[in-house]
Amino acid sequence: MTNQPKFAVIGGGSWATAIAKMLCVNLSEIAWYMRNEEAIEHIKSQHHNPNYLSSVEFDVKKLRLTSDINEAIAYADYIIFAIPSAFLSNEMSKMTVSLKDKVIFSAIKGIVPETSLIVGEHFNSSYNIPFDNIGVITGPCHAEEVALERLSYLTIACGDSGKAKVVAKVLAGNYIKTKITDDIIGTEYAAMLKNIYAIAAGMAHGLGYGDNFQSVLMSNAIREMKKFIRKVHRMKRNINNSAYLGDLLVTGYSVFSRNRMFGNMIGKGYTVKSAMMEMSMVAEGYYAVKSAYKLNQEYKAQTPIIDAVYSILYEGKEAKKVFKKLTDKLD
Repeated sequence: MTNQPKFAVIGGGSWATAIAKMLCVNLSEIAWYMRNEEAIEHIKSQHHNPNYLSSVEFDVKKLRLTSDINEAIAYADYIIFAIPSAFLSNEMSKMTVSLKDKVIFSAIKGIVPETSLIVGEHFNSSYNIPFDNIGVITGPCHAEEVALERLSYLTIACGDSGKAKVVAKVLAGNYIKTKITDDIIGTEYAAMLKNIYAIAAGMAHGLGYGDNFQSVLMSNAIREMKKFIRKVHRMKRNINNSAYLGDLLVTGYSVFSRNRMFGNMIGKGYTVKSAMMEMSMVAEGYYAVKSAYKLNQEYKAQTPIIDAVYSILYEGKEAKKVFKKLTDKLD
């Protein structure tokens, strides 16, 4: 691709690995930052990430691997962040180079705990990056299915449609279909909220509720999501589009969903600490529900599912009793 902007991926997890895989199809070189130097050396010698999506094989000639975040940022015009929101501030504290004139895209599904902002708002507020230089990459898409090269869909959101098209083009491929939208705030909040609802779905499964209840739970979840997002950012959007409803469904039902897995363990009686220790990946919804619950103290949307998940995870209430009450609030 001629006159193509340079790209960097920030993160070493499953989403970062999937995004690096997609970019390498269309670009001759990308920078890839991860803090794990052992993983970097393994990728260089064995051509795959030892910790995440190990079936993905890379042409290492296309990778500028580095454990220095500044090196990756200095190299790139477009920077895609794909690290858990809870760890974003810690990683950014290592940064000494400027983000001025960089285009930032977030593949992070969560709220930054230190500022209680979604990632796009955080970059705008903390680093003075204009919203036209900020974008979001969302689903419905699981990294694991990208690794398996199963047909997947991505939604690319940015206030500047030209920049959205650039990212959509470099991520598209034989098994990746992309589309763009200007609803950067709505899609990012939806990506955060669906993880909370997936935890609820997992809890329900762990408690022994069946498919009939799951369908009611997901139906109520999309309506609850609509109410929440309308309070935060009112604009014309169709909540039934794939970026909202589709992403919710795949996260709530898929066997690959770490948030559903986490909720399932809680429903079966695991403590939060033991469930986290059992999982090798971060369940973003655990951090997101605390931020969403606190944020909703200001917006006051009707969110019985968010409230239920929060009470179980942060107030130590018994999941069985909380869900029994929740069933009377759903329709």
